[in-house]
Amino acid sequence: QLAKESTPDADMVIAVPDSGVPAAIGFSRESGIPYGEGLIKNRYVGRTFIQPTQSMRETGIRMKLNPLKDVLVGKRVVLVDDSIVRGNTSSKLIKALRDAGVAEVHMRVSSPPVTHPCFFGIDTDNQEQLIAATKSVAEIANYIGVDSLAYLSWEGMMLATRKDSKSFCSACFTGHYPVPLSEELKRSKLMLEEVQV
Repeated sequence: QLAKESTPDADMVIAVPDSGVPAAIGFSRESGIPYGEGLIKNRYVGRTFIQPTQSMRETGIRMKLNPLKDVLVGKRVVLVDDSIVRGNTSSKLIKALRDAGVAEVHMRVSSPPVTHPCFFGIDTDNQEQLIAATKSVAEIANYIGVDSLAYLSWEGMMLATRKDSKSFCSACFTGHYPVPLSEELKRSKLMLEEVQV
């Protein structure tokens, strides 16, 4: 569905491992742009976006994903991931791809923009720290350093999942939470975030 909505001129599709692999393979098949392994993941480094401090997240990003220069040099790539939360992982990864000699980076995200925090188990920040809550798509593209950026639309996500929107929680995209949020829950999340920083 993402390829139907936004396919750039490119030489290859690569994924942010492992979260972007299924969508990247689907994007490649739908667009006809060949899929390739452009990034190697160090499997001994945990999820970077849930690290408590920015410096820990940046160190984790550098250790976690390594571009394959021989595969990427001079190529126009479509980089596919499942989401952009703060934009830090994406911006560091784009810089690493540029340093590896990639000619163009067109990022495609297999979800709508994450604009609201999750209070139900995923460690996302308060709304002000979510990049899509404070920046337009063009501003995000500029911030992370890509030649183009497109997200899967809400309607496209519904088509791709083949489910009714009431079948799953989509609060991080819409701000419509499946249950009322108590002030205590909101406060406890803010207190936990303050302790982590």
